Amino acid sequence: MNTANNPMISTILRKFNKHELKKILFTLNSRKVKHIVILRIALLIAALINLPRTLTLFDVNQKLFNSFSEVSVLDIIIRFLFLFIISLISLELNTNWKSIYSQYSVFVRTSLTIVLNTILFLGIVQLFVSIYTLVTGQVLSESEIGFMYFVYFVILVITIFIARILKYQMIHHEDLLENEKLKQQNLQKELTALKNQINPHFLFNSLNSLNSIVRDNKDATEFIKKLSFMYRYILQSGERDVVSLQEELKFLDSYVHLVKTRYRDRFDINVSINEKYMLREVPPLALQLLVENAVKHNEISEKNPLLVNIYSKNGIIYVQNEIRLRTSYVDSTGNGLMNLDKRYFLLKKQHISISNKENIFCVKLPIN
Repeated sequence: MNTANNPMISTILRKFNKHELKKILFTLNSRKVKHIVILRIALLIAALINLPRTLTLFDVNQKLFNSFSEVSVLDIIIRFLFLFIISLISLELNTNWKSIYSQYSVFVRTSLTIVLNTILFLGIVQLFVSIYTLVTGQVLSESEIGFMYFVYFVILVITIFIARILKYQMIHHEDLLENEKLKQQNLQKELTALKNQINPHFLFNSLNSLNSIVRDNKDATEFIKKLSFMYRYILQSGERDVVSLQEELKFLDSYVHLVKTRYRDRFDINVSINEKYMLREVPPLALQLLVENAVKHNEISEKNPLLVNIYSKNGIIYVQNEIRLRTSYVDSTGNGLMNLDKRYFLLKKQHISISNKENIFCVKLPIN
């Protein structure tokens, strides 16, 4: 069998090569460290290495040496314990505990972080001075207390830097896991599609034969043409990650024709999208899925016809309809919207928005 002349095999090979190329590019990109992380680490190293000379410049070393209390085992234990406590709490505060208020704005999150770190810094130093005097019976001099503030401030800055690095690593690891999960899902879908795929030439030839049989029936021939166009679009878009909004609307028009053939005047759609958005890109079949979702879950009758509105506003495509749920059972997995959201985030790093207010179901697709 000559695989080079077999269109299905050629398509599979193109998909495989494209997938392997994306995998290589993703691996190369995932190995890069963000420049801001490198910059912060470099600043931290420079500051720490230059710290002894800075202390010498202000003659801090000799003053501290002359003012230090007598060193003892108890003195070392207390100092070690408090250094450990501030390091531990600071790392927890700037990594895990920040997730508690992660839903707030950047300004609020930054303000809370500064306030909490300041409270931690001042509280630990004051607690150390009190506990140290109580346990050892020695009163720390003003120079030592001042030095404690300096040391604990340096430790706080270091732990904040380390916490940011750990946070970046955690986010990067989560992104890798999410991308790997989505990649596996896409591969599984491709495998399933290939298992169930029929020869497209056979289907197109069958549609052409059917079209010749019913050529005197204009409604039937138009239906077949729209169906043929839809199937060709699905096959072609399967090799692309995104399509233009103009292409998607053209495909949607064919799908709407098929739906109207069944429901007649009981179904209608109103599309009002600004021309400037027509070249913006969306995942293939995104609009069709949302219209199909409305048709599947809502009652369509003479008494309650279904109207779907699709319009653009401020860089967002709105797809909405009034909710009139079917009374009959609807065979649905509920994965359509979830899969669309995952595709959107993987391709455009944005999420779709779903709302159900005042009996209006609305899905927002960002196209910026």
